Amino acid sequence: MAELAFMLAAKLIERLSPIASEEICLAWGVKVDLQKLGRTMSTIKDVLLDAEEKQARNKELRSWLLQLKDVFLDAEDLLDEFECEALRRQVVRGSGTTRKVRRFFSRSNPVVFRLGVCHGIKDIRERLHELKEDKNFSDLRTVHLGDHVRENRNTTHSFVRASEVIGRETEKNEVIDLLVQGDDHQGGNNRNVSVIPIVGFGGLGKTTLAKLVYNDERVVGCFNLRMWQNVSVDFDITRLAKEILGSALGTKISEGLSMDQLQEQLRDALKDKKFLLVLDDVWNEDRIKWTELRDLLIEGAKVGTKILVTTRNIPVASIMGTVGTYINLDVLSFEDSLSLFVKCAFEGGQEGQHPILYEMGKDIVRKCGGVPLAVKTLGSQLYSKTDERQWKLIKDSEIWELEREGAGHILPALRLSYSQLPSHLKQCLACCSILPKNYTDFDSRELISHWMAHGILESRDHGNMQLEDVGELYFKELWERSFFQNVKDCTFCYTFDMHDLIHDLVQSVAQGESFTVDSEGTIGLSKNVRHLTFLEIGQNVSTILQKLNKVRTISAVSCKNIDESFLRTCISRFKYLRVLRLVNVSWELLPSSIGSLKHLRSLDFTDNGGITELPNSICKLQSLQTLHLGGCVNLEELPKDMSKLISLRYLELTTKQTSFPGNGVGCLKSLRYLSIWECSNLTCLPCDTSYLVSLRTLIIDNCKQLDLVMENYQEIPLRLQKLGIVGVPRMVALPEWFQGATNTLQVLVISDCENLVALPGWLTSFTSLRRLVLGSCPKLLSLPEDMHRLTALTHLVIIDCPDLLRRCQRDAGEEWPNISHIPIVHFI
Repeated sequence: MAELAFMLAAKLIERLSPIASEEICLAWGVKVDLQKLGRTMSTIKDVLLDAEEKQARNKELRSWLLQLKDVFLDAEDLLDEFECEALRRQVVRGSGTTRKVRRFFSRSNPVVFRLGVCHGIKDIRERLHELKEDKNFSDLRTVHLGDHVRENRNTTHSFVRASEVIGRETEKNEVIDLLVQGDDHQGGNNRNVSVIPIVGFGGLGKTTLAKLVYNDERVVGCFNLRMWQNVSVDFDITRLAKEILGSALGTKISEGLSMDQLQEQLRDALKDKKFLLVLDDVWNEDRIKWTELRDLLIEGAKVGTKILVTTRNIPVASIMGTVGTYINLDVLSFEDSLSLFVKCAFEGGQEGQHPILYEMGKDIVRKCGGVPLAVKTLGSQLYSKTDERQWKLIKDSEIWELEREGAGHILPALRLSYSQLPSHLKQCLACCSILPKNYTDFDSRELISHWMAHGILESRDHGNMQLEDVGELYFKELWERSFFQNVKDCTFCYTFDMHDLIHDLVQSVAQGESFTVDSEGTIGLSKNVRHLTFLEIGQNVSTILQKLNKVRTISAVSCKNIDESFLRTCISRFKYLRVLRLVNVSWELLPSSIGSLKHLRSLDFTDNGGITELPNSICKLQSLQTLHLGGCVNLEELPKDMSKLISLRYLELTTKQTSFPGNGVGCLKSLRYLSIWECSNLTCLPCDTSYLVSLRTLIIDNCKQLDLVMENYQEIPLRLQKLGIVGVPRMVALPEWFQGATNTLQVLVISDCENLVALPGWLTSFTSLRRLVLGSCPKLLSLPEDMHRLTALTHLVIIDCPDLLRRCQRDAGEEWPNISHIPIVHFI
């Protein structure tokens, strides 16, 4: 789309000027070429806003824009070469080899790499010139950014909670009646269990309705056990049985269980219980598969057990349903749609003060066709906006007249929501195309890391904010505009889902940049694809990879058949790779050639139990910002030259080391996030404290031998904002050096520290502390005196600390006066 090309052009032009003035450009003789490239880009950029207006009805123009965006992406890769070399130079100079640097950058050095860059600049210029000569370009006029109605990126928005649902009261009561009523109408093998389907196309609110019912007090009090299971397209019996068992027991189920063991444990867990199970988003039309899962669930279940199913397909409802009918969810009435829109678009009761906007809102609602997701998304987009031009742009947009895809007007409405986003959010949302469809519980940290890796986040417009904080701000803005759903605050991150219709929107915006390789093969795979997600690794994967060379992202989770050959192919083919994510896969040897991926910014090997060592060449990745090694339980030690990873901001690690050697983790001065978990042999933190200088989040989890006390303690000024200490039995008191975070710490979580006996009095001087969580610390008897000094504290959570819970009981405990001022106090 044109707006993405415009943003790319603007970013590239901004980068070109400082790069062209650097010493390296003089050494390579490319300064003049870069300046000419910048002028050509500026000429093209000036007409791209006009292209944005015209592309909806012009296929040739859309194709031209697609070619243009591809050239801009190649130009971005080229400019990254200069930044990579600048980072490499920092490390080399730090090693005391300045003479070699001067020789390397001298004009007399016949470096093939330099010639490659020169050739790349020439190629980009020629392709841009060809596109500039195209008829599509000559038909466009210059439009300046000020001529467009653009959104201020500091605008605030409301978040409409899922519980604020309008127009579904009849359906809600109908479902609840079916759940709580008797079961005399049933017969056959299902006599103890009713299956109730809710059917409707995407965006109608099936899941929202199911959640309203699931949490209704009439339903909660009717069942011994309630479980929620997202099913989606992959109706895998083993996976579903394992996840349902985990939900029933409230714990994670071991990966090693056989199907027979799963069946036995599932029957034991559900036997003699009256339970409610929600199977959300079911697509399976294979009766045999459903029967197999059903038989696992219903044997021994008590009368009154219910299974609630949400699905888009009537055949699915026919196969699974037992009540003789199903709840057919229809579109909202105009009146209900308008009420929902007003709730999303206006501050409470303010619509009466804007009669013209209210009337335009009626026209917008009519075009949404009664689809709640469309109404809610557009309403949220217009929240707090009083400029009539912005409302008119949506009401009169040509997008409404596009050929409709899916149900009703849903995709045009979502496209309009996208078109009204500020440019920084458009880029972030388009980058979400890498997220696999029909998955749940994405991690905001991973998404923000992905945005960082692709250069989307910028801090210059946000004062001194860290990139991670800018990413969280953008995440929340997209959430508030309803592009993300089911968002949960998990203290150190957010988990979220993305509705599959939003996913379709994102894919249409990304225009073939992302591709998912699954059992259906590679039909539709473009040679210019930039992001590859592997759900399955087939035999022909090497053949597929050999045809590509522009890939920036490789992502595979729980994929079999990933081996050294796959890795070598990726490393050799994709020199501009920025993200390599291989999670829960098992391979033993990482090729030393990994060090050649100088553009790599995010590397994720989480839960790789097979790897025992990493090549030291990984320390050549000076652009690397994120490194995930958590759950690599057999990793003997970290590479010895970790200090050379000068851009590393985020590190998760598991290692069998007893201590961190010098010139390693302790020297990472750019580190913002450090998570050390399941390091069963680790006895101490890095003795070099350089890594603490910039650290914002520190999580220590399940390190049984770790002693947090630092020898030769000196007060260290910290900027720490979030601290989590979980499963550290050797800690009897908070270490003194944490006092360095007195003015900055906002979140403190202490859990499973069985020998912690007291919290220090100096903790009450942490006046920025907002959330305090204390869990499973049985020897912890009391809180510090003067808790009232923690004026910023809004959340106190105490879990499974028996004596402390007794002393803190609301109104009755002796500690209650000390904490009664805290707005939210939870005892579990």
